[in-house]
Amino acid sequence: MKVLIAGGSGYIGRRLSTNLVKDGHNVVVLTRGQPSTVPPALAGEGQGGGLRYVNWDARTPNGDWVKELVDAQGIVNLAGATIGSWPWTRRRMAEMLSSRLSATAALVQALERTPAERRPSVLVNASGIDYYGDRGDEIITEQSQSGDSFLARLSQQWEAAAVKAELLGLRVVRMRTSMVFGRGAPAFNLLTLPVRLFVGGPLGSGRQWFTWIHIDDIVGLYRFGLENDRLRGAVNAVATDVRRQVELAKEIGRILHRPTWFPAPAPLLRVALGAMSELLLDGRKAVPEKAKAAGYEFKFGGLPPALEEALRSR
Repeated sequence: MKVLIAGGSGYIGRRLSTNLVKDGHNVVVLTRGQPSTVPPALAGEGQGGGLRYVNWDARTPNGDWVKELVDAQGIVNLAGATIGSWPWTRRRMAEMLSSRLSATAALVQALERTPAERRPSVLVNASGIDYYGDRGDEIITEQSQSGDSFLARLSQQWEAAAVKAELLGLRVVRMRTSMVFGRGAPAFNLLTLPVRLFVGGPLGSGRQWFTWIHIDDIVGLYRFGLENDRLRGAVNAVATDVRRQVELAKEIGRILHRPTWFPAPAPLLRVALGAMSELLLDGRKAVPEKAKAAGYEFKFGGLPPALEEALRSR
């Protein structure tokens, strides 16, 4: 396959690119920086294997990158300003939304200009498990209703922009991604930092359900979405072993040999983090119903082995 990856220089994108190239696929990473400025360690991952970097302006469907759509088999869209950066000012929140919508719109408009017989057949578009908002103990499948938090509305609008590619004949997979566990994963590093510093423990009540997925499985699901014609629409990219946040903290503490009794009250988190506190306090007991029905087998479905691999000494 020839696969285009927008936002391919991020954590998931790098791992996905490397995985595809190792299996003999040709990968074109659309990057906002000039290809010559790609860090050497990143550029070196594809040596001898079919990895190229092409500059693009994610705000417009114009430029040489559009030619790369011709005769490509698939597109992965991960493009968007990072959610993990603090603080969430109004300007930052607007950027998180606009960067996702503009990049997705640019891809769809460029696809519309590509001859129908030479268009890719599938778009696997990132989204967030936050789509559902804060749902308590309700079991969440892909058929569950959407939520009303900032991240829920962001995910809903992002998916709506991607779905427009269906009108052009593409199979669209909307990957509702939970927190990614893996060595070097930015959000995971932030999650485990308080425990490393001996101040880990319950966030708010600690009873909120915490959805997660190992990096090997999010890469696996993106591959599955590209290659499996049976998978389409929304997909809950979550591991099967969902725990309450306090249980997750205890498991991290067990592996790192740290205590996890230090509480962080919800009012304090809301004052300190503002809207960003929903990342820590909102919970949902989501299940990967569609992925399992389509035949995907998780490499890390259980929490203890996933954490042990992700926390292994570097």
